[in-house]
Amino acid sequence: MSQVGLTPSANEQVQKLIAMEGNPNLKLRIMITSGGCSGFSYNFSLDDQVKDDDEVFNFGDVDVLVDEASLPFVEGAQLDYVTDLMGSSFQMTNPNATSECGCGSSFSV
Repeated sequence: MSQVGLTPSANEQVQKLIAMEGNPNLKLRIMITSGGCSGFSYNFSLDDQVKDDDEVFNFGDVDVLVDEASLPFVEGAQLDYVTDLMGSSFQMTNPNATSECGCGSSFSV
C-alpha cells in the first residue's frame, strides 16, 4: 500500500482546524489537480465523506484521504506545517516531483 506521511506539526495543525470547524468526523483530503505553473497543484480540504475510491491513512486523531487518481502523485510524500518569516503554511515534500514552482504549491513529475 502507498503511504502518505504527516509530520507531528502538520498533525497538530489539522487537529486544530478540525476543532475550529466543530465536526470531529472531518478528515484531511489531499487531491492533485492539473494547474499551477508546474503542471499539477496540491489541494487540501476538510471532508467528512469517504468516497469509494479513497485511500484512508490514519495518523492517530487525524485521517488523511487521498483519491485513487491522486495517489500515484503523492506516494511517499510527507505533509508538514512550517512557520518561517513569511508566516505559517502546509508544505509537501514529494519524492515524485521532478520540479516545483518557487511558491511550492505546484509541481511536475
